[in-house]
Amino acid sequence: MIGEWIRFGISCICMSSAMICFTAAVLGANRFGFIMNRLHAAGIGDTLGLFLTALSLILGTGFGLPQVKMCLIIVFMWFTSPVSSHFLIQIEYFTNPELYRHVKRPMGEEADMEEMK
Repeated sequence: MIGEWIRFGISCICMSSAMICFTAAVLGANRFGFIMNRLHAAGIGDTLGLFLTALSLILGTGFGLPQVKMCLIIVFMWFTSPVSSHFLIQIEYFTNPELYRHVKRPMGEEADMEEMK
């Protein structure tokens, strides 16, 4: 009986922390002015929020086959979310001609940008 209450308490703490992470990600995505900063804030907050939400659900419902599936979803999202954020930032890095105001590029890449025009 007391073990269920402890598990419930940890589940509530994880869900509350996930909501704080999602809120911080939304605020970061809306507050920052530069697209790379926005993607970084959204990607980190989204990944951590997803992990804490799934952990809360796993702890709240017990352990079994559906929880193993949720763990596999977490692993899948932890691999795909950073890769997609990195891909979007690379697109911005190589296609934005006004990027020099925000980021210093190495000399070789600036020459590559001139060839792309």
